[in-house]
Amino acid sequence: MTRRTSLPGAAELFRQTGRAPSDNGNGNGDGDGWFDAGQPASTHRARPASPRRGSPRQKHPSKITVYVSDEELLALEHSRLALRATHGLAVDRGRIVREAVAIMLADLEEHGDNSMLVRRLRGDASQ
Repeated sequence: MTRRTSLPGAAELFRQTGRAPSDNGNGNGDGDGWFDAGQPASTHRARPASPRRGSPRQKHPSKITVYVSDEELLALEHSRLALRATHGLAVDRGRIVREAVAIMLADLEEHGDNSMLVRRLRGDASQ
């Protein structure tokens, strides 16, 4: 019996996987066409009729790094565990953050100056 593991070959690692079902063909994979990165800002489409949603667990083409405090990370992890234990939702922290961002952006679009995001940011700036 050998202790050597079997690893995939280069052809398997670098194969073409095709477009994701939500990919609208412009390469950014957002699927709803609300924001097309290849288009100038003046030609962006109006807000979609359906409510803004965070994207599900999938391979995302873009990445950002967000630094949080120990308390914020602990609260996020506690929320993830509560969603699983209380509501039966097994989601990762990234999904929770994407949903929270979607909620805040929808609120900003709907309420503008009276949105929770604007109020909270103004409160932080005044301190």
